[in-house]
Amino acid sequence: MAIPANFELQILTPERLLVKAQVDEAVIPGTEGYFGVLPGHTPMLAALAVGEMWYRVGQEKTYLAVAYGFCEVLPDRVTVLARIAEQAYDIDVARAEEAKKRAEARLQQMKDIDYERARMALEKALMRLQTSSRVPAGRIGRQRMPPPQA
Repeated sequence: MAIPANFELQILTPERLLVKAQVDEAVIPGTEGYFGVLPGHTPMLAALAVGEMWYRVGQEKTYLAVAYGFCEVLPDRVTVLARIAEQAYDIDVARAEEAKKRAEARLQQMKDIDYERARMALEKALMRLQTSSRVPAGRIGRQRMPPPQA
């Protein structure tokens, strides 16, 4: 059996289909560590961790922040079902910075907090900030509307 030249990548969240593309390579954060996928990969199922993933089409890499869910790898298709998935240029950096500050403040209180929830919030904020830094210079992300003022 011939190895395919590329594979179909689908990235889905509960809200929408984020990516459906023919890609040459992908690197995905699993709970056991990052793993790379090339066409013809051995079938597998992996749980997702909080982290940055990327896929490549030709020489162009696209970065995403993903968290929680599962990934099914087949020789000709990869399906990522994530609770959270955002393209690097869609990340609201100011919002991620605020989330980071809130989580750090909660973790410093050391009393009457849900430590694990605060740690996960910090981890997600850091992942978003890291991924957003991958946007090429000069590329403007989508602008978010500010929250309504009371």
